[in-house]
Amino acid sequence: MLRVNPEELNLKDKLVSINRVAKVVKGGKRFSFSALVVVGDGSGWVGIGKGKAAEVPPAIAKAVGRAKKQLIQVPLKNGSIPHDVHGFFCGEHVLMKPAQEGTGIIAGGAVRAILEVLGVNNIVAKTLGRGNPFNVVQATLAGLAQLKDPEAVKRIRQAG
Repeated sequence: MLRVNPEELNLKDKLVSINRVAKVVKGGKRFSFSALVVVGDGSGWVGIGKGKAAEVPPAIAKAVGRAKKQLIQVPLKNGSIPHDVHGFFCGEHVLMKPAQEGTGIIAGGAVRAILEVLGVNNIVAKTLGRGNPFNVVQATLAGLAQLKDPEAVKRIRQAG
């Protein structure tokens, strides 16, 4: 896998979900916040991160830091993805199809957030499953990781 320095990229982050979680202790309940964030540079690099803290801003900061450490590069073709792809994670199934110019991003919630920071302009995506944001984001990332660059595949086929 290709490593990149996150400081070299012009990354923007997007909050996918924020959740209040409770830990039951002897004296009652302790509340903390869990944040799910996606980061991307708008030209093929994307990462996801989850952070938890007693307050919302530190939870988001932790999530952004973790997302920057887990960047992957996704091949893009004319503002869309090169081919159809299915992403699976736990009970979630995300279907993504390339679309022609002018279609826009047709996707819901968590999938839309990833595709916006990734830099995709024309795509059709459907989430099949319950819609748990964390699992949807993981399934989307799993699908995007399967994408192959058409030129690289062409070179491999011609060589072999």
